[in-house]
Amino acid sequence: MAQQQKLMDQKKLCCSICLELLKDPVTIPCGHNYCMRCIKSHWDEEDHKEIHSCPQCRQTFRPRPALVKNTMLVDLVEELKKTGFQAAPADHCYAGAGDVACDVCTGRKLKALKSCLQCLVSYCEQHLQPHYESPAFEKHKLVDPSKELQENICSQHGKVMKIFCRTDQQCICYLCSMDEHKDHNIVLASAERTGRQIELGTSRQRIQQRIQDIEKEVKALQHEVEAINHSADKAVQGSQKIFTQLVRLIRNRSSDVKQQIRSRQKTEVSRAKDLQEKLQQEMSKLRRKDAELERLSHTEDHIQFLHNYPSLSCPCEFTDSPSIKVHPQLYFEDVTVAVSEAGDKLQDILSEAWTKISLTETRVDVFLPQAEPKTRAEFLQYSCQITLDPNSAHRQLLLSEGNRKATVTSEKLLYPSNQDRFTDMFQVLSRESLSGRHYWEVQKSRCEVSIAVTYQDISRTGYESGFGNDDKSWTLECFNNNYAFRHNSIGTFISGLQSSKIGVYLDHMAGILSFYSVSETMTLLHRVQTTFTQPLCPGLGVFGSQSNGPAAELCKLE
Repeated sequence: MAQQQKLMDQKKLCCSICLELLKDPVTIPCGHNYCMRCIKSHWDEEDHKEIHSCPQCRQTFRPRPALVKNTMLVDLVEELKKTGFQAAPADHCYAGAGDVACDVCTGRKLKALKSCLQCLVSYCEQHLQPHYESPAFEKHKLVDPSKELQENICSQHGKVMKIFCRTDQQCICYLCSMDEHKDHNIVLASAERTGRQIELGTSRQRIQQRIQDIEKEVKALQHEVEAINHSADKAVQGSQKIFTQLVRLIRNRSSDVKQQIRSRQKTEVSRAKDLQEKLQQEMSKLRRKDAELERLSHTEDHIQFLHNYPSLSCPCEFTDSPSIKVHPQLYFEDVTVAVSEAGDKLQDILSEAWTKISLTETRVDVFLPQAEPKTRAEFLQYSCQITLDPNSAHRQLLLSEGNRKATVTSEKLLYPSNQDRFTDMFQVLSRESLSGRHYWEVQKSRCEVSIAVTYQDISRTGYESGFGNDDKSWTLECFNNNYAFRHNSIGTFISGLQSSKIGVYLDHMAGILSFYSVSETMTLLHRVQTTFTQPLCPGLGVFGSQSNGPAAELCKLE
């Protein structure tokens, strides 16, 4: 019992920060004792807070207390030292699972403080002292504790690897450099690390810039949500005010309009928040990547740096930034206008007014570009059924197969005259005008076919009516042995896999138009990145010997 009491008394003379016997002991105002150096270091870290505290009881002091050596404790510590007492390491000083243990300690090992790249040994604080005190260790390289020191040893020669072979992209020892890597491009590992450290810094800069861009986009989306909510609230208030002035006959319509506004508000807010969440997820992923790169950039061990560099330095693929346009006050303004108009016309035009009151689809003018599909199955998710418009077909184009196939005839057909018909080019447009994402395929015979998209107001006569001869149409011209892309009278020849089936992918909002050769795989022939200002009509042009009945058909996709 007496021995246990003695040990307890001895622990009272240990500093709770360094866990050693008190050195230059001081007593702070709350009554706890510390080494002068330990408490000064602790308070130095708190200087930016302007409030200092006791590490044990957390009592705070302002201003920072002056420190005076406690002479009584000095005497007690000196008496205790004469008994041969040394403070035992606390449990958390011993190496546990996941810690790097001191290689010199016997019995229960302490945590390593440093690892030596020269000795290839990890040392605790006590066993590390010779490296600090003896001139023999001056040139030894100390790094943070590492469990992977043996990876620095050449498995073939058992020597430390300090050289990097650029030819084979691996770390080697000096014996390797004189043997199988003799004529290779070799440099010191430290020199190679310097170059790759610069590359790593560049990668981090790109990631950090992307994070900043996403932060701006997230804020813009938040403003978009606020604008939608404000506009919706304003529209509801205006509609309610107008409806209170109407007769009982239209009171039911008031609640209908309110419900439609709230429904659209919920949809638009949900869309914007989904986009915001995607951006935040990408930003979190980039931050984790940046943290990994930062840890790698601080690795002091060149070999470890080069081991881990390939897996962490892969370039990041960034999605394109969203195009964000905020139109505050405008989302539901058309509703208020329509309701006001209904109030003026009253019962006489109630049916007509209600049609105008019905909310047209408003949308957040924000989108995140989606990756273009890769496989035909992915493209078919956007498949659309397109039919050809007989009113636009040239008089020598016969439409069949439910107006999906166009065949050149030797004689003119008895199509009625109208301003939509092509008069000089064997061409035809679709009935449908497309926006959004769409995919369709064209099957062609052995003839020249022009597969196009165009604005509805393309000329129907003369040179400009030909697909690709103006700025209103984009076309892929398919010849027997090659392809050509044409827009605004500028043609670009394309070499690609010949196929009787051509796939067309349109992302109207993103401004992407792609043509593919369709066989067992999808082979990209040409991609356009532009800005479409109007809906687009698919079109076909068919040319060739009339005796062979050249034809092209819009495929029926299932």
